[in-house]
Amino acid sequence: MAGFRHLICITTTAIALALSSAHSWAQQPEDPGDQPGLVADDSFELDPEWHKQIVYYRTTEPPGTIIISTTERHLYLVQPGGRAIRYGIGVGRDGFQWQGLLNITKKAEWPDWTPPPEMIARQPYLPRFMAGGPGNPLGARAMYLGTTVYRIHGTNQPWTIGTKISSGCFRLVNTDVADLYDRVPVGTKVVVRQKPEL
Repeated sequence: MAGFRHLICITTTAIALALSSAHSWAQQPEDPGDQPGLVADDSFELDPEWHKQIVYYRTTEPPGTIIISTTERHLYLVQPGGRAIRYGIGVGRDGFQWQGLLNITKKAEWPDWTPPPEMIARQPYLPRFMAGGPGNPLGARAMYLGTTVYRIHGTNQPWTIGTKISSGCFRLVNTDVADLYDRVPVGTKVVVRQKPEL
């Protein structure tokens, strides 16, 4: 009888742990990955935190510099007079964030997309090439960073702004990326930081 009670106790504990684990897993944010072919919902309303706005911003970088803060999930375009235009962005998921100093080497409107082999290995369903357009995950504009595979680009998933979901690129809603695109030339300095400047 004691052995039977012990077996029931162990079974009950195992079920409780399994249910707890499943509940905890269900609470994790869902990462749908890139969704080629999905057309962005232009009526999606961003949280005010991620709206484009003019802010006070102290930096030693000259006006025209782009500063990206991955921890804040904001991109700043430095303006004269201690101000910046601040945009809400989506950044790399954990393990895909980086920092460095680069320049914009190329710009493209409605860019084509060729996912790199590393991305295809993680998301085998992705196309090997996709022409630019509303369903393209790069969105309306792209600014290429140095000789890397990383870009500042639009998105067909506006609800991912403010999240850590990309493979290392920086995404903005299409209206914001078009605005930024028109303000910066090829050669613009881009500073990517993981920690705030002191």
